[in-house]
Amino acid sequence: MNLVDKSYQEIFNESNPYISEIKYSNAFKGFNANVRLSKNILIIKLSKQWKNISEEIQIGLIQILLLKLFKKKATTHNIDFYHNFLRNVHVAIPKNIPPEILKESFDRINGLFFNGLMERPNIKFGNGINRLGSYEYGTDTLTISKHLLTDLEALDYVMYHEMLHKKHKFYTINNRSYHHTKKFKEMEAKFPNNKKIEQKLQKIVRKSKIKEIFGLD
Repeated sequence: MNLVDKSYQEIFNESNPYISEIKYSNAFKGFNANVRLSKNILIIKLSKQWKNISEEIQIGLIQILLLKLFKKKATTHNIDFYHNFLRNVHVAIPKNIPPEILKESFDRINGLFFNGLMERPNIKFGNGINRLGSYEYGTDTLTISKHLLTDLEALDYVMYHEMLHKKHKFYTINNRSYHHTKKFKEMEAKFPNNKKIEQKLQKIVRKSKIKEIFGLD
């Protein structure tokens, strides 16, 4: 019985009725993955980095993908193992050398709000038009839009928001993850002039035709 069959049987309490296959690919960044169902063939694709991770954690990830695919809700010990892994995977991720302006912004925010104690993640500029900032747990990557280069105050605020995601992570109930918790929002509100800055960000979004200010991958 392969990992997909084991994952399916545990969450749906029945044998997997599909022809299933698991593939490890170089096409993903970090610890990403996806699922595809074509007729009766179920294919799970995982980043090659998953090959060295325990089966229990891989099963948790596969179960999450299956629940999303079939629009079901459930929780298992393996899913808990996966979420715990994702919260701590940043420790093992290799780090890049960020653009100097982003490094300076990170260092400012780190000193002002985190006593200089936050480990620097991968930091890069985003080329897309979907959002002004995002943080990806699986690659420990903080992405900032180049549209913020003309306003350092707005850049620092978006940097702060994404650093809060790195610090506070998320919690999960019934396979739904919550990122903007009460504690998160309390911390975010401590940034000086945050309301006025958010108004500026809305203008940048409208002018640049970006879909949203913040986002999580």
